[in-house]
Amino acid sequence: MNKGRNIKKCAQSAAAFAALCAVLFLLWQNGAFLPRWIEWKSGIHIAQSGQYEISLHNKSVTVFYDNAPVWTSPKNVKVQAALSCDIDRDQREELILLCWKTGRYGKHKPFWVRRDEAKWSQHIFVYRYDRQTMRPKWMSSYIGQNVAEMSVRSDDPFRTHLLLTDPDGKISSWFWDSWGFTKEKTEVSFAAFGDNLIHEPIYRYGLQNGKDFGFLFENVREAIAQSDIAVLNQETPLTDTPALYSDYPRFGTPAEVGQAVADAGFQIVTCATNHAMDLGAEGIRFTKNFFDSRNVKCLGIQTETAANSPPYAILEKNGIRFALLNYTYGTNGIPLPKDSPRMVHLLADENTVRRELAAAKADSDFLIVFVHWGTEYAPEPDDFQKKWAQVFLSCKADVVVGTHSHTLQPCELLMDDGGHEMLVFYSIGNFVSAQPEKSCTKGGMASFTVSRTASGCKITAYDLRPLVITRQKEGKYTAAPAAATDRPHAPHQ
Repeated sequence: MNKGRNIKKCAQSAAAFAALCAVLFLLWQNGAFLPRWIEWKSGIHIAQSGQYEISLHNKSVTVFYDNAPVWTSPKNVKVQAALSCDIDRDQREELILLCWKTGRYGKHKPFWVRRDEAKWSQHIFVYRYDRQTMRPKWMSSYIGQNVAEMSVRSDDPFRTHLLLTDPDGKISSWFWDSWGFTKEKTEVSFAAFGDNLIHEPIYRYGLQNGKDFGFLFENVREAIAQSDIAVLNQETPLTDTPALYSDYPRFGTPAEVGQAVADAGFQIVTCATNHAMDLGAEGIRFTKNFFDSRNVKCLGIQTETAANSPPYAILEKNGIRFALLNYTYGTNGIPLPKDSPRMVHLLADENTVRRELAAAKADSDFLIVFVHWGTEYAPEPDDFQKKWAQVFLSCKADVVVGTHSHTLQPCELLMDDGGHEMLVFYSIGNFVSAQPEKSCTKGGMASFTVSRTASGCKITAYDLRPLVITRQKEGKYTAAPAAATDRPHAPHQ
């Protein structure tokens, strides 16, 4: 009797276990054990000039053609999001599904994989519209990252770049490359250095040591190399005529300094400074042509032959188009040639500056203004800086990098009434100089990262790191990063 009772209990346990397994299997099949961070999208999209309607509901997609259902996503696939765009640039849209299925591979798996996994994994499926049905174009293996949201770039009129946002909010960009998706870099890092102010003790040391000025940048080469774009404010005009080498108040700097700038890896120099006209129009011509011939973008000055050129430069990097402008408050009373009033870009007429910024903004994804302004030796921005910062903000500039005060001033994020943010480094001080004032021996490296997001290009990190200028016994001047404990401006991410 006990034996029969035990058999009955075993049968009941087995039945209960089988029922539990069946319930768990159904829950598994319905995606109950998928990650909690997933946001399952729903809605209706119109595609292919209104001929197709895509309905996403309850983790499944149905495609209608002329109001009749023609295709439904596979039952074993849970669709998280769907969109329609011309991902392969063939002038016809494709249906893109962000979905989940069991296993990492599709119909075919690598020959070295004996058995696919039984786990849920995330995939991207691409289908072609073909009137009465949908034809598979690309069925990805596991995409290698968690994706919380799928979208296309809002500033991409052809909708050919796919943006994938992970659960932490980090965005990656993908484009169609012959057969499948290729990931592209979506951020650009900048490092900007202050006044390269070449006093006589500095250029004499370089001239006496084989005309080699590489020593100026020996302590920042790593920072330059690690950034995508490195910028230096070349305070003083260049010359290849030794008789014109000179110090304050009207500078003339050996051309070998410019060669050291190019060799150090700077892609951009800003030359609109109060000393830009110290060697007259010839100094502008020589400096501009020198840097242009070495593929270093030279901002803020232009020759007579470029009078009709835009007052800004365009630089494209990692799919982001940057507009770069450079202005100075003045030229120490030295007038510009009457037939070339744009030889040095001045912060003079506000309406002119506004027009130039508007044109640059329309021609770019991201607008950066380098500006020579403020009160010399002041630790804080003055009213002139604050006034022009508001002008730049109202023109939707994204970053402003200031120089001229020879001191390190604060940086801050400003925001207009519409929510547009602008990062301002009021002054990053000297990069190198022989000025004896203690406040002038500390400059800074402004760094910031610009990233592509679904809503445009944004600043995702920034920092202002102090640099200390030292003079060694033999007369050698160098700038080096300050100790980590001597950092009043913490990095922001």
